[in-house]
Amino acid sequence: MPNRGEVWLASLDPPHGTEPGKTRPVLIVQAQALLVAGHPSTLIIPLTTNVVAEAEPLRVPVPASGRLRHSSDLLIDQLRAIDNRRLVQGPLARLSPSLMGEVAEAIREVLELDDG
Repeated sequence: MPNRGEVWLASLDPPHGTEPGKTRPVLIVQAQALLVAGHPSTLIIPLTTNVVAEAEPLRVPVPASGRLRHSSDLLIDQLRAIDNRRLVQGPLARLSPSLMGEVAEAIREVLELDDG
């Protein structure tokens, strides 16, 4: 079972339009309570090794760690739900609480969610 803040490999084929495809690392961002409850889909953000400097809030940089061998960018604007059967291997890495805070802030910005 994946946990919020973990990076897993997911099969995202077939891609449509600007969606990233192939089997790639994704960050689990769904609320832990839904993951524990066995919800059939999971909210994820895909990662790419095509790193772009200073692209926040659309991208958040993630350093290589654990079994995530390359520094990557989180594609915040590609936030989506996938069927749990697309999660094929993990966890590869776990993001720090401070990095998850940056991810949360980027999601709020991209979705224009205010704090209150």
